[in-house]
Amino acid sequence: MNDLEIHLDERDLEAGLRADVLAGLTAGDKWLPPKWFYDARGSELFDAITLLPEYYPTRAERAILAARAGDIARITEAKTLVELGSGSSEKTRLLLDALLAQGTLGAFVPLDVSASALADAVTRLDAAYPSLSVRGIVGDYTRHLRHLPDGGGRLVAFLGGTIGNLLPAERATFLRDVRGVLDDGEWLLLGADLVKDPAVLIPAYDDAAGVTADFNRNVLRVINRHLDASFDPDLFQHVAVWDDENEWIEMRLRASEAMRVPVRALGLEVDFARGETLRTEVSAKFRPERLESELAEAGFRVRHRWTDDGGLFTVALAQAG
Repeated sequence: MNDLEIHLDERDLEAGLRADVLAGLTAGDKWLPPKWFYDARGSELFDAITLLPEYYPTRAERAILAARAGDIARITEAKTLVELGSGSSEKTRLLLDALLAQGTLGAFVPLDVSASALADAVTRLDAAYPSLSVRGIVGDYTRHLRHLPDGGGRLVAFLGGTIGNLLPAERATFLRDVRGVLDDGEWLLLGADLVKDPAVLIPAYDDAAGVTADFNRNVLRVINRHLDASFDPDLFQHVAVWDDENEWIEMRLRASEAMRVPVRALGLEVDFARGETLRTEVSAKFRPERLESELAEAGFRVRHRWTDDGGLFTVALAQAG
């Protein structure tokens, strides 16, 4: 059986976009949240990014899951697998296969903001796993965790290094919220990118083919379409820089000339000086001790932590309580 439960609709998304664009484009140091990259085109571009030779995180995480899914299933004996920000749930099939082989899994609950992507994923998963109860939740993992199903034996997966897109205070709140919906003894599987040489990091966010640059500029196209704005994406240069103090990559868009951009749906005109930047993403990288400390502060104990052979990426299995 499969099901789709909707807690976020187009009106909610539009209201969120309006609020974020108004706050971000009127700030002293302009910013936009990375979640607005992901319309249909943005999702296609990100899928293309994951296949680029420079972009190691997806391959590294997949290698860890391929090697350790059996261990994860054996240790957790999860009855319900929950995936936050699930997208197509392709990597998650490694976990589903292992948990089904373990004989404990009865339900899969993917949560994502995109109703159409989630509906497609649920349909495909239902066909691939007819014995599994699949219940998709259309929602935002920072707002709708309370709608996750109750019951013991849950394993919550938050993969892809997405934890790094949250600023430190946001991460702390998110991890506490996840802990708040879990019973003692239940599990969190967290994928996180590790601190490494900027010579490896920066090309992953500024590839030679320019796919990431196109992905970065896509946020301007989203604003144009939904808020009747007049951004010319070609007038903004993609920038990826390593912030050594905060240990994160920042993606920015740099105005190539001075301009005034109307955002008509907000009654707003936004001035950019030549060379001024707009921050579109932070992608924090972790040292193992910091990751374990942040999880501990939220009420989790790291039971196991694995890395790929190159030491690029890590997956932590943490228990609530």
